[in-house]
Amino acid sequence: MQKFIVTGGTPLRGEVRIAGAKNAVLKLMAASVLTSEPCLLRNVPRISDVMIMRETMTDIGFDVRRVGADALRITATDADWLFVPLEAAAKMRASFILLGPLLARFGRVIISNPGGDRIGRRPVDLHVAAMESLGARVEYKNGYYFAQAPSGLRGGHIEFPYVTVMGTENAVLAAVLARGSTVIDNAAQEPEVDDLIAMLCAMGARIERVAPHRLEIKGVESLGGAEHAVMGDRLEAGTFAIAAAVTGGDVTVRGVAPEHLGAFLEVLDCMGVPVEILPPSETDAPGLRVRAAGTYAPVAVETQPYPGFATDLQAPTAVLMTQADGVSTIHETIYEDRLDYTTELGKMGAVIEVLDERHCQIAGPTALHGREVEIADLRAGATLVLAALAASETSVISGVEHVDRGYEQIESKLVALGAQIHRIDA
Repeated sequence: MQKFIVTGGTPLRGEVRIAGAKNAVLKLMAASVLTSEPCLLRNVPRISDVMIMRETMTDIGFDVRRVGADALRITATDADWLFVPLEAAAKMRASFILLGPLLARFGRVIISNPGGDRIGRRPVDLHVAAMESLGARVEYKNGYYFAQAPSGLRGGHIEFPYVTVMGTENAVLAAVLARGSTVIDNAAQEPEVDDLIAMLCAMGARIERVAPHRLEIKGVESLGGAEHAVMGDRLEAGTFAIAAAVTGGDVTVRGVAPEHLGAFLEVLDCMGVPVEILPPSETDAPGLRVRAAGTYAPVAVETQPYPGFATDLQAPTAVLMTQADGVSTIHETIYEDRLDYTTELGKMGAVIEVLDERHCQIAGPTALHGREVEIADLRAGATLVLAALAASETSVISGVEHVDRGYEQIESKLVALGAQIHRIDA
């Protein structure tokens, strides 16, 4: 077990380059299962979730290897073992994304009920129903899903009762090799979904977003290899933007498309955070520059599926709310347990009233203080790091492994901006 030791109070200044998106790369790795030809992914982040997915795919029989500093070459020639065990699923919920491509290409798979962060009930029944809409037979017993489509999948109509990002992605991965056409209604609009679609189309898939929430897919007999660069991580970018504002700093964030942060940037604007959009140039990637302001205004945030305010940025934004002059509110509509971080933030001096499992109020401005706190999930981890950077005194943060799941070398990037943070073995 490792811990972060953070001494706060230093304004962060400089430039940081954002890594490839965690919520995109795992699905792109799964897409490579749909062909026997090599796929090359670039801008792959060095995070533990990628390592877990790599190990899982290697155990199945695929060749997954690092190429250079930031690339993966994946060759899924054949599968020795169409089984995703409990060990992988317990570490990372996204392992369930292998259901669709394994079923589509090999006609069967046994996959464990997934685990991951404890941020609320995230059932996979919509994923299973989507496979059944495409003609698969799926049986659940002893903690495993046994899925079969011995004659191959067939096109169908999938209508999700509510927006599910990974459910949409699993359905797309299954439908691209199904016979006939598939329509997916109430499909997720997240940029990571479109990044997956872009790679699949480069592999030869026929996918069209005919309306914001409707995808039409015409199945093809086979797919080929492709080379694809993973999109920048908008959630990491948002975290560093908040770090600049909450520490009184001035940070330039490069390698992310600002248009993917629309709702988040609107909240920063309402709070009075100065943000400059940086378009791409011949020599540099797009991004944004975020500077601190003297005071911040309170704001009301309600999480929504994209293009609404991202649930993954809700907890980090709460840290900035502690420095606003007045009472801010949060309404979490996606996950019912995503306010659990407020207990640890309260230990550091934040004035937070949790009204129920989906609503809270945060009063400010409030001085934050160094404390010993524990990370419970990935985004809560980023939240406590941000709070420690803004706090006086020194904080000790345990549960660092959660942060490593989604942030590439976060302490090194923060140190380069002037932060006093280091990692120790506990």
